[in-house]
Amino acid sequence: MDYSVIGKKIKEMRKVVGITQKELAEGICTQALISRIEKGDIYPSATTLYQIAIKLGVDVNYFFEIGTTPRLDYITEVEKQLRHFRIYREYEEMMELIKTEEKNPLFYKDDEKLQLLYWHKGIYQFEVEKDPSKAFSLLDQAYHLTAHRKKAMSEREMQILSSKGSMNFTLKHYDSALHYYNQVETAIHKTVPLQDKSIKTKLYYNIARVLTRMGELEQSTRYCTKAIKWCLEEELLWGVGELHYQIGYNYELAHQYEKALSYFRRALHMFELRKDVAYISFLRPKMEEMAKDLSD
Repeated sequence: MDYSVIGKKIKEMRKVVGITQKELAEGICTQALISRIEKGDIYPSATTLYQIAIKLGVDVNYFFEIGTTPRLDYITEVEKQLRHFRIYREYEEMMELIKTEEKNPLFYKDDEKLQLLYWHKGIYQFEVEKDPSKAFSLLDQAYHLTAHRKKAMSEREMQILSSKGSMNFTLKHYDSALHYYNQVETAIHKTVPLQDKSIKTKLYYNIARVLTRMGELEQSTRYCTKAIKWCLEEELLWGVGELHYQIGYNYELAHQYEKALSYFRRALHMFELRKDVAYISFLRPKMEEMAKDLSD
């Protein structure tokens, strides 16, 4: 993509309005960042672009109705940022982006795009505000914005139901969690091949965790094994470490410590490749203790 298209229009509009780069940057970002955007060196984040549009007195659509850059790129950028915030649990940053885009007609006038905001807003209510009732209400609203229009469940709808499952898991409502996960599993079997292959990996992993909590260790391990096979077939990295750990944990609960340690080693290897400090710092001491007990 030619990032300079948007940068040139920002520079043109800034000069028409009669403000400097420093004045445009105030309250948004640094002057250096504005300079790089105008030169086409970098692409502005969704939030930054929206704030620039407001300051220049134009609708954000303006930047996507000219030149060669489709407005779809803006939506994709917002979705990518929300996904990043969701995965890395940067919930405050996620909420700031949601607040910005709620004022954007690209979102509040389109149910599918508004759904994206409601979904993440629900996650924020659960994780930060600790308000399950409001969180579930927002996820229900998000789901029903589009669910009534089609027979096949969309991938976004699958993810929303999976979020409801994960929240129920956290609340230790295991039967309810499985109810939502089973709906998604049924939908996956009925739909065309997934665009986001990780949906299936995460689903099987989450089902396995619930089954472990319910004492169904063998069934949990079967789901993990299916998920690992799926990851290998689709060349997916995410989940391989978590799934091996879950199998190891099942063996640990069954007092089969040598098998548990074998799977923990595989999990640790994946976490080290990912440089996942949280998992490494948790798992390595656990393995050392288990190995010591086995040698005694």
